[in-house]
Amino acid sequence: MIESPTDRLRLEQKGHTALLTINNPPANTWNQESLTGLVHIVESLNETREIYALVITGEGNKFFSAGADLKMFASGDKAVAATLSVAFGRAFETLSRFRGVSIAAINGYAMGGGLECALACDIRIAEQHSQLALPEASVGLLPCGGGTQNLPWLIGEGWAKRMILCGERIGAETAREIGLVEELQPPGESLSAALELAGRVAAQSPSSVTVCKQLIQAARGGVINSAYAQEREDFVQLFDTQDQAEGVNAFLEKRKPEWKNQ
Repeated sequence: MIESPTDRLRLEQKGHTALLTINNPPANTWNQESLTGLVHIVESLNETREIYALVITGEGNKFFSAGADLKMFASGDKAVAATLSVAFGRAFETLSRFRGVSIAAINGYAMGGGLECALACDIRIAEQHSQLALPEASVGLLPCGGGTQNLPWLIGEGWAKRMILCGERIGAETAREIGLVEELQPPGESLSAALELAGRVAAQSPSSVTVCKQLIQAARGGVINSAYAQEREDFVQLFDTQDQAEGVNAFLEKRKPEWKNQ
């Protein structure tokens, strides 16, 4: 298993799942070090063939992540702003392109860049006391880690405008109602639920999961006719993988497949 380059991100391996804990108390904020560390971790996990899923959660029981440490922007220095905006964008875009399935276990407040981190994941599980918001405009900023793009894609333009333009903070129940999170759990239970869901990924062909995820995300481009053709092409390309033959033959032989992720 790879090692985290920073103590602000704790990394563990649980079977075929990598568990990443945002570890920057008291509010698990992001900074240059942790954003760069996230890029390194995800890119390394993409090369670690035995890892099929990634679960991200926050240290403690109050914050998933409160987002950026606003002290970084107090000087009003545009050069600092440019450097950090690139760091946020690169970190969460890299996360969204993770080869496997990423799950956010939201164990409390997910604000600003904290929510953007969760939005970059494939699936979100929130605890019932969680609060979610993109409040950047209230301090003269805007969500620069993909928030203005990922949020309306996920929940629709109207609710995205309420959260971004009106500064509306929502609770976990509302988040589930509008599709911002897919599952609710009692306090302290989001991580176990996320790990259980991640465990189901191991039953899938990792080669198939990678291609399916790419196709699903390609739908955001809106060019559905070319996506249909790409879908068929990728289906045929899977026959170049060991996992395709293993999956079909394991089913026919009534046994559990042994995936190679190749």
